[in-house]
Amino acid sequence: MTSKPSSDLAKRRMFTAAAIAVVVVILGLVAYGNIGGNLVYYWSPSELREAGDEAIGATIRLGGLVVPGSIERGMDGLELSFEVTDGEIQVPVHASTVPPAMFRAGIGVVIEGTAGADGVFHSQRLMVKHDNEYQAPGEDEPKDMRELMKSLQFEATGG
Repeated sequence: MTSKPSSDLAKRRMFTAAAIAVVVVILGLVAYGNIGGNLVYYWSPSELREAGDEAIGATIRLGGLVVPGSIERGMDGLELSFEVTDGEIQVPVHASTVPPAMFRAGIGVVIEGTAGADGVFHSQRLMVKHDNEYQAPGEDEPKDMRELMKSLQFEATGG
């Protein structure tokens, strides 16, 4: 007579204990491995203001809409100031980067940076939110060069 059922039960118990040990080790690494120091939080302007001094110096992704009329470009083309809003709060932003070609007033943006004690959000990374609905004009569609030139002029002036 063999004791096969008790042998299978012992194997299952060993496997379960090993699986639990692996999970505990992984959770311990996550908890004590300073993974939180590498996270970048996504906040709206209202959440940034609500956090107050706790937000100062933390790496944050600030998302919102560019406030119309707030865009100011530096002479060197690398400095950019504007305001971002979530419809309730406006946050001034200073970005030291070349903005994406689609950057303009009223567009959704995500800015990665830090909140300063001066109330200005400082960034070196600016991303534009857009949908993937772009379609090039078809061959049969008329192409109005004046309209294309206006769109280029609009982007070049930042307005």
